[in-house]
Amino acid sequence: MFSILLVLLIIVAVLMIGIILLQKSEGSGMSGSSAASMFGGALTGAAAGNFLTRTTAWLATIFFILCAALALLASRTNTEAQQSSLRQEIVEQTATAEPVAAPVADTVPAETTK
Repeated sequence: MFSILLVLLIIVAVLMIGIILLQKSEGSGMSGSSAASMFGGALTGAAAGNFLTRTTAWLATIFFILCAALALLASRTNTEAQQSSLRQEIVEQTATAEPVAAPVADTVPAETTK
């Protein structure tokens, strides 16, 4: 379920980026050439702006709903059980490992300084 929602979120994000780039801005953006050629000139002027604005609003709403759903699913995962199994595995590994002997310090007399 999490993977499906994540893929949908990525698709919506890419679509939203494309729609935003098609919108007309003060610098004319990409909409000057791309929108007219892509939609056969049918979406030029006010009709294109209205359609692109509504599409952006819908995609943004879907994006935020998917983000909330993913956060809800992530918070409900049983991380406690995953952590306890990992902790148990670490305890078992340390219990079966041979103890390492502490290094023996050599007793070398310190040199005297003159």
